[in-house]
Amino acid sequence: MEFDWYLAFFSVVGFLPALLANAAPTIFGGGAPIDFDLKFIDGRRIFGSHKTIKGFISGIVVGTITGAFLGQYLRGFLLSSGALLGDLGGAFIKRRFDRPPGTPFPVLDQLDFVIGALIMEHLIFPVDIEIAYYVFLFTPLAHIVTNVFAYLVGVKSIPW
Repeated sequence: MEFDWYLAFFSVVGFLPALLANAAPTIFGGGAPIDFDLKFIDGRRIFGSHKTIKGFISGIVVGTITGAFLGQYLRGFLLSSGALLGDLGGAFIKRRFDRPPGTPFPVLDQLDFVIGALIMEHLIFPVDIEIAYYVFLFTPLAHIVTNVFAYLVGVKSIPW
């Protein structure tokens, strides 16, 4: 497959609802944890202290509004809610590996929300394989850059 800059650009722009939904809890989150401090059968927290109700809702709102600006309200809602559900799935996996909230888990941290967003989007809209390719290609880089930026401006306590 030949690299298509035009398609790559519009793939990432079209995925902005998921990208911004994933970032929003860092800015607007906090408060009560979404797992209500409950533990799974292994004795560990279900999602951990960094996954909050306010963060989850703010991510969906930001992603849905982004989708509306792109003229894709329903797609924005699907991508953003899928991104947040995928992120919760990643947090669940991290807790099973006994990783404290906020600690890095390479690959999972960069792609859990992408997988969730694409699955949720696919429930209604077919996902084009080329678009998914560009999203998977550029999202880890975008994730790293935005996390470092959030760290530098004081929004995150660690740069990953």
